[in-house]
Amino acid sequence: MAALKAADADSKYAFVEFDVQYSKDGTIVVFHDKRMLRQFGSLKAIGNTTFAQLSDIAGGDIAAYGDAMDVLTQKLIIEIKSQGDIHEDARLVDQIVADIRTRKRHNDVMISSISSEVVEYVNRKYPEIPTGQVFWLTSSTYLHIDSLTEALYENIRSTQADYIMLHIANLRNIEDLLRLKPRKKTIVFWDFDETMYLVHKDLSDRMCGDSGCKTFCQFLRYELMSPFYRFTPGK
Repeated sequence: MAALKAADADSKYAFVEFDVQYSKDGTIVVFHDKRMLRQFGSLKAIGNTTFAQLSDIAGGDIAAYGDAMDVLTQKLIIEIKSQGDIHEDARLVDQIVADIRTRKRHNDVMISSISSEVVEYVNRKYPEIPTGQVFWLTSSTYLHIDSLTEALYENIRSTQADYIMLHIANLRNIEDLLRLKPRKKTIVFWDFDETMYLVHKDLSDRMCGDSGCKTFCQFLRYELMSPFYRFTPGK
């Protein structure tokens, strides 16, 4: 919760991203990993542990989704941490969408997932909610071949995701990603330093909830400053 509050209060961030999944007793919790090993030294899986037990093990550092939403004011990217069961994933999506609608936050929330099925479900049932499809490493990460980059975008077309969310290792392929990017699909890079970068290639690239006027000003600023930027592939 402390990290979420700090990010929400920092004006340099345009949005806050977090993952959600169920605890054993059905509480929606904000947590990235499947197990608590990396951060808290416990082998217990989130889905096999009650929220009270999770709180005890983590010393209260694991936030319940509802408590987080009560304090967050920034735009949000909520990642559905898929457990491989589309029925459970869909139930989680339904609860999240119902909540953000109740809070009147549906205009400034994007839902993302690494699961194609989850992204397809959101777009089919809630077409008004922007979606992002998460990728880590793909064949086009290492082999900068047009057909591989095109196949990546074909996946996006089939799920109808609005945002393609790539690990920053894919930055090595940025020239092809930009050249072949379908219009109205926006690239987002993420890294393990808890930072995400939205790429503005044209005026269709905007963060959910941003107005056309704000997007134009951001794009104009980039165009004016771009002569001062240098990019070296692979660095």
